[in-house]
Amino acid sequence: MAEQAVDRGGPAHGDRARFFGRERELAALRADIERAGLDTLSGRKAPRARVLLIAGRPGSGRTALAGELARRLAPEYPDGVLRARLTEPDGRRVPLEQAARGLLDALSVASPPGADEDQLTEMVREALGTRRTLLLLDDAAGADQVDPLLPDNPDCLVVAVSRGPLTGIPDVRPCTLGGLDVKSSIELLCGYTGSVRITVDPQAAETVAEVCGGQPAALVLVGGWLAARPKASVAGTARRLKSLPDDEGQPASVRPLARAFRLAYEELPQPAARLLRLLTLAPAGLADAHTASALAGCSVSAAQATLDDFASLGLVRPVGDQYEVPGALMPLLRSLLEAEDRSAEVQLARARMLERTVRRLQSCRAVTEPDGSPARRRLAGLPRALRFPNAPAAARWLDARLPALLASARLAVADGELDTLARRLISALVRALAAHRGTEAAAVELYGLHQLVLDVAERRGLHREQAAALLNLADLDARTGRTEEALARYRAALDAGRAAHDPYATGRAMESVGGAYEELGDWQRAADWYGRALAQRQARSERADEARLYGRLAGVHTYAGRYGEALRAWRAAMAGYRRLGDLPSQARALSEAARVQEYAGRPEESLHTCREAVEQARRAGDVRLQAALQLRLADTLDRLGDPAAARLHRTTADRLLGEEGLAEGTGAGTGGSACEIRSASGKD
Repeated sequence: MAEQAVDRGGPAHGDRARFFGRERELAALRADIERAGLDTLSGRKAPRARVLLIAGRPGSGRTALAGELARRLAPEYPDGVLRARLTEPDGRRVPLEQAARGLLDALSVASPPGADEDQLTEMVREALGTRRTLLLLDDAAGADQVDPLLPDNPDCLVVAVSRGPLTGIPDVRPCTLGGLDVKSSIELLCGYTGSVRITVDPQAAETVAEVCGGQPAALVLVGGWLAARPKASVAGTARRLKSLPDDEGQPASVRPLARAFRLAYEELPQPAARLLRLLTLAPAGLADAHTASALAGCSVSAAQATLDDFASLGLVRPVGDQYEVPGALMPLLRSLLEAEDRSAEVQLARARMLERTVRRLQSCRAVTEPDGSPARRRLAGLPRALRFPNAPAAARWLDARLPALLASARLAVADGELDTLARRLISALVRALAAHRGTEAAAVELYGLHQLVLDVAERRGLHREQAAALLNLADLDARTGRTEEALARYRAALDAGRAAHDPYATGRAMESVGGAYEELGDWQRAADWYGRALAQRQARSERADEARLYGRLAGVHTYAGRYGEALRAWRAAMAGYRRLGDLPSQARALSEAARVQEYAGRPEESLHTCREAVEQARRAGDVRLQAALQLRLADTLDRLGDPAAARLHRTTADRLLGEEGLAEGTGAGTGGSACEIRSASGKD
């Protein structure tokens, strides 16, 4: 992920977002950059980027310190500051593949869909190898997450944030965080309460800082509580904090935060407290008003007001137009959710959230459809809060929410109890991405989503969906050059299609297996599989696919040098297109037959067939094909020793291309190849 708003230990409201204290730690980290490492002492230049480690528990302000260090050092790194989060707010590790893709996106480096972790991390290291960049790796769970991302470039700097030491990475000294000093703690409180209440009773403010252990997260919660109660004294707050019982089950280092959290939580109205607990279900820890509304079963406006109240109390942090529960509070809230909410109610809240997300995605896609279409009519029947005013607004929403939407799909599949909703969510997300970005631009995201569909289909024994997912994954593998992997998936899709008794999937899979063998240069197997697919199409009287497959079979025979069989296949394709009345495809088949005749050493026959193809292309109105055939005629006439006629045909080709250029965009030409393999239907 590219550099974004950095955590400051409190809500991003004016002065409250300021950074307080830690000057000693900042100075030590700056000095560590220049410190001679083991390689330098041995007389060698450091082969890798310097790694600075900031260690501390969640809530200690470790991410805020890393962000402040990055802000101060940014001018020294002209190629920018990159940031990747390596642990989700709920404590789960971010897959290294996902983190690497985020960094590549920030570096504007395209990552191939389906690439594995090793390939992606190598791409990250290679991209950073020639840059002077500062890389901030937040909340690393271990050295195995950091080491693969370290570039072999001493001009880069890596700032890692972790709970403890990163054993296994040499020459790294942790900067271990304790609490803030008293002066900085009081300054942080002043950002919430104003200076008057602190000045009236500075000793009470010191007591609050002491009870909070100087932990920024705890001080933020107490400051938010005081800000919401202008008449509450600091001394009274200190007494109340001290009177709260400690949870003996918590480690001593966590108790100050748990006490401050209890102070804020116990004052919440019951509906607000329930919503706060349910926010732990939000994917990627991010929630907007719609997500909160669905979780709590309340109106969007009420959810928005409650989220704003939470932000002012320091219970959530604004991230753009979404809100994030701080990672330090996640364990406390999850414990409360397990203790106070029945599992059936939690599952219902999760289902409502997924259903709302599906409807938003359906609205996001529908707004791209033409006015008066069925999708737009369905869109008009949705509540106003779920609709988008126009396609650009929907695209902006999709871009901003995409990390949370992808996380939502992953969590829904991992849950295993809401597979029907998970399938609907993935389907809606695939269609929205295709509508706004196109399948090529969204290939990386689509690969992951098709893999999730496959997981659900295999778990539930849904053979038809399993076949569709395997076909889609294999197509993406084939496009990125992983032909062997694509072949294995096409064969698996064939088995799943047969188990589902799905003729489309089996035919599509057989044809694609043939295409994979063709790509691998195994002409015999390619012809065999095309023949199997052709037999199925003939049995089902699918004339258009039958003609197209004759063309693919002819192409393989041509590559193999079997020109007689190739010509017979092209004649069969021409007959099929003739019965269908498809003049452009008939003209192309004739032109390919002429090419085969030329390869076979029969130039006179090739000349005759090519002229016939020109006439068909003229009747079809395909100017580009006419021009290409005129040039082929010219080449053939040159070989036959008639340069004058060849010049005439080249002049005709130039004229046709000039006319076609003037008529560009009028629809005179045709689209892709007649032998193109189509993907699965994108209909609703």
